[in-house]
Amino acid sequence: MKANNRISVIFTGGTIGSYSSGGIVRLKEESKSLLLEKFIGRFGNGTVFDELRPLNILSENVQPSDLEIMADCVRSVDKDKYDGIIITHGTDTLCFTANLFSQLFCDVKIPVVFVSALYPLDDERSRGLENFAGAVTFIQSADYGGVFVSFTNHGEECKIHLASRLTAATQISGEYDSILNVHFGEIRDGDFVYNNNPLNPGISKLRQNRTLCDAQKLCMDMVTIQAHSLLNFDFYRFTEVKPKAVMVQLYHSGTVCTKGKEANFVNFLNYCKELGIQVVIAPIDSRARTYGSAVGLADMCIAAYDISFEMATAKVLLALGSGKSIESVLSQNYFFEKLY
Repeated sequence: MKANNRISVIFTGGTIGSYSSGGIVRLKEESKSLLLEKFIGRFGNGTVFDELRPLNILSENVQPSDLEIMADCVRSVDKDKYDGIIITHGTDTLCFTANLFSQLFCDVKIPVVFVSALYPLDDERSRGLENFAGAVTFIQSADYGGVFVSFTNHGEECKIHLASRLTAATQISGEYDSILNVHFGEIRDGDFVYNNNPLNPGISKLRQNRTLCDAQKLCMDMVTIQAHSLLNFDFYRFTEVKPKAVMVQLYHSGTVCTKGKEANFVNFLNYCKELGIQVVIAPIDSRARTYGSAVGLADMCIAAYDISFEMATAKVLLALGSGKSIESVLSQNYFFEKLY
């Protein structure tokens, strides 16, 4: 046990704070947390939990103002009084918020851990309690700070992820993993076990001081496009509202169509340049071979190397909102988001 033996729990709603009624998941207005009751009932009350409730929303409805409220709540916690902070969050936008907060709080001195659930706590399929218990175990073992995610996929142990490397949930099943499937560690037999993979930062690096991210404000003036077969770029015409930037999610091999007319990304890129719109492409593995279709592509726009698309999205929105250049924010490695 740590000296404080005290954890701040920030409740924001989501499925983990909901109940199922008539086949519909609805938010629960709680004055006392069912999650904490279940945890104490199974594991005892050896840890003191202080509750904060700045929000109670379904995460798919999150707005920039909600994220600011959540961030301000984290900032308000006296870090010297707590061993860590747990944030409950909905699964739908967990990935974005986790990546975002890994930047906003890259220099935090105690662990900040996101937990969520695919099913409400009153559903026997829910792993919300396991995710919460995993976060508590991790916080009690970690003598370093940073932002993490505790999540249990079906048939697996509870895994701890670097929030800066969490990738989008799988379709339909809603399971989570880290980029390249390299999680930070896992909870095994009641203990946290570090994943000694060469792509993971060493514990000694996590103990080092990190510089505060100087991009702290969000901007929504961006369009996101995901590459897929027969994608018609001609439909993206900004005649009424012009974004500041466009992000294009490439295929896993770092490619996008560069042939033909309507589906030709190069034609779209030239169109955006005429309008003064910045175009960002991601993800790109700097160590991977380059396909002929992608030769010279990175030189024609802004390329996000060796980070997930979700992290690139967070960085671009922060750059736009904070008046920073996109290239400068993408080049920074605030909380081990870069693989190499």
